[in-house]
Amino acid sequence: MSKYVDVYLLPIPAANIPAYKKVATKAGKLFLKHGALRYREYAASDLKVEDCIVPFPSAVPLKDGETLVYAAVEFKSESHRSRAMKSIFNDPALTAIMGDKPLFDYERMVYGGFKVIVDL
Repeated sequence: MSKYVDVYLLPIPAANIPAYKKVATKAGKLFLKHGALRYREYAASDLKVEDCIVPFPSAVPLKDGETLVYAAVEFKSESHRSRAMKSIFNDPALTAIMGDKPLFDYERMVYGGFKVIVDL
C-alpha cells in the first residue's frame, strides 16, 4: 500500500495529447525503474462543474485549445519519493525522453506532494 503521492496538474494544448502520451509513457517507465510504485496520468474529459464547486480551470487557467492533464505518482513514503526523484533527475534518459521542445508550459504546472489518508 502506498503512503505518499506526488500530484501534477499540467495545462497542455489538446493537440499535443498524443505526443505527450508517448513522452509520459516513457517517463512513467523511468519513474518505475527508479522506485515509483505506480505512475498514472489522466487527460481531462469534463471540466464543467455545478455552482458551489471550484472547477479545475480556476486553479490552472486554461488558454483556448488547452486541456488539463492530471498525473499521480505513488511512493512508499516522502523520503522514498525524495530518493527516487533524485535518481530520476540524475538519469540522462530523462533528458532524452523530454526532448528539445516542451509539449506544455512548465511554468504553469501545479505540483504538490500528499500523504495518503484513505486507501480503500
